[in-house]
Amino acid sequence: MATAKFKVWRGDTDSSGFVDYETDVSEGMVVLDAVHQIQAEQANDLAVRWNCKAGKCGSCSAEVNGHPKLMCMTRLDDLPLDKPVTIEPMRAFPLVKDLVTDVSWNYQVKKKIKKFSPRPPDFEDGTWEMQQEDIDRVQEFRKCIECFLCQDVCHVLRDHHLHDNFVGPRHYVYTASLEMHPLDTEDRLGDLKETDGIGYCNITKCCTKVCPEHITITDNAIIPLKERVVDQFYDPLKKLFRIFKPKE
Repeated sequence: MATAKFKVWRGDTDSSGFVDYETDVSEGMVVLDAVHQIQAEQANDLAVRWNCKAGKCGSCSAEVNGHPKLMCMTRLDDLPLDKPVTIEPMRAFPLVKDLVTDVSWNYQVKKKIKKFSPRPPDFEDGTWEMQQEDIDRVQEFRKCIECFLCQDVCHVLRDHHLHDNFVGPRHYVYTASLEMHPLDTEDRLGDLKETDGIGYCNITKCCTKVCPEHITITDNAIIPLKERVVDQFYDPLKKLFRIFKPKE
């Protein structure tokens, strides 16, 4: 048993800042364990969002020592305990209280993305025929637990606050799961270019680095979507085709 120091963000939109705490830590503890211990013994009114404590619900997202992480999956053994561990809420979203932020903007954005629209079944047998490789490609995107750590680390949202012009990596993953589905017929490329702001992404791969589900967000979702947008709107031959195509 050892004692560790923590600097935990406390307060709301009116007034907030770090508060110092000390608590006993033992082998195998994660950051969320320490937060719960502080909450139980020293700060009963500490607000923290959590649910499964197994890295599958995405509820306990926060910033530990300045890095977006799931508190339930961040072991204290992996942190330098010779100096205080800082725990603060995600910076890309409005603060509610203490470690809790308002992430409802993400759900409003998701509602605006065009939904799955399948093509008619195959004529011969009335079923859909799909290749396993097509299924495998979109299955990766379905692992997302909507922890929004990728949204938090993205500089377009975190530093530039372009929430009105940029939907963020989580929603590009969702869009990619639809666009790359072999049965989908909906066209979302115009939205990606105009309202979803995919051009703002400069593919630093920071979103991929923080994903707890190890989704290859940049290489497998964002770059392919960017390529589709470029092919559709900036390919010179396709531009000519659109100019001379008769209006329906």
